[in-house]
Amino acid sequence: MYNLPKFNLKEIKNKTIANLKTKNFWVIVVLIVVGCSIGFFASMGALRYFPSQTQKFLKYFEVPEVQKPKDQSPSVYVSNSSYEQSIIDVARNTSPSVVSIVISKNLPVYQEIGEGSGFIVSVDGLILTNKHVVSDNKADYTVLTSDGKKYSAKVLALDPVQDLAVIKIKSDGASFKPATLGDSSGIQIGQTAIAIGNALGQFSNTVSVGVVSGLQRTISASDQMGSFSETLEGIIQTDAAINSGNSGGPLLNLKGEVMGISTAMAQGAQTIGFAIPIDMAKKDIQQVIATSKIVYPFLGVRYILIDEQVKKDYKLSVDSGALVLKGNNGEPAITIGSPAQKAGIKEKDIILQINGEKITTNNSLSQIIRNYNVGDKVTLHILRGSKEIDIDVTLVERKP
Repeated sequence: MYNLPKFNLKEIKNKTIANLKTKNFWVIVVLIVVGCSIGFFASMGALRYFPSQTQKFLKYFEVPEVQKPKDQSPSVYVSNSSYEQSIIDVARNTSPSVVSIVISKNLPVYQEIGEGSGFIVSVDGLILTNKHVVSDNKADYTVLTSDGKKYSAKVLALDPVQDLAVIKIKSDGASFKPATLGDSSGIQIGQTAIAIGNALGQFSNTVSVGVVSGLQRTISASDQMGSFSETLEGIIQTDAAINSGNSGGPLLNLKGEVMGISTAMAQGAQTIGFAIPIDMAKKDIQQVIATSKIVYPFLGVRYILIDEQVKKDYKLSVDSGALVLKGNNGEPAITIGSPAQKAGIKEKDIILQINGEKITTNNSLSQIIRNYNVGDKVTLHILRGSKEIDIDVTLVERKP
């Protein structure tokens, strides 16, 4: 006789209910899948036979297509920083206006002897650059544009005072993109400065960025050979890297406007460069367009600007003005035959004002004179000893 296990009716009931629930769950799942499949194929068939309704149906589920910015490929970097993007835009938009200038000469083998930069200022190919870049009248000059094209160029005019020159591309009716000229009168120390040029004569359209680090500087500049030297006043100082070969290239603001012409770098210093304010060059460009030359009004005096130290050294009664003195090498204080000599100006006279405009260390005599034209009559307010007098002078053309 077999012994059977003792049944627990309550436990059997619970297991039975659990099994039924499990079976029902899977039955329900199967029914849902079958129902969805039938519904899907039925709807596809309906959409196939009712295309107009299909379009209306699909519009409810359309995702708008993301539009790509015009003129940009996926590989073009776009900055999230408006400052950085401004620099990118300036470099891209201005580079076509910046040129490299190659200097060649027959010595006796025809060879390249120098290089510099410049930028286009008119659609017909006028280029502004430094005088020391194109001062050799026996050399040939070739302009290289950013698109790789080469053009011969002719020197039209050299500025007799500033380190500036205007040359022109020789081309048969070609059109060029001029740079946008800004206003250098409102430049502020600390604002962004962007230099573009032919760095070291090897790396064309090199871009460097810094700030305006000083204004109204006076420097004595010379070329690498020492054959060219002059004193430049009212100059912009910047820490944007300016290297050999950058000379003549533009110094720009964040709007892409030219605010200066890169001119010199301080030897033995870290990124101290200098640029001529663009306002000093605008008159040159206008004169070349009108007359094919650059002329300056001339007074004919040598002087030093008076500040506190000069006042103390010379025991003067005033702390501003231009003290008329001989040159360091004994050059006469008054140029023979000049308007100054004809008007009776004497050594040790202090010229205080020109037509009521005060002469200061930031507004020198030569800067004021440059604002006038050849043939203009001006009144000089002069301190002679303890007496103040007015002298009228008619300005003449400055000779090279």
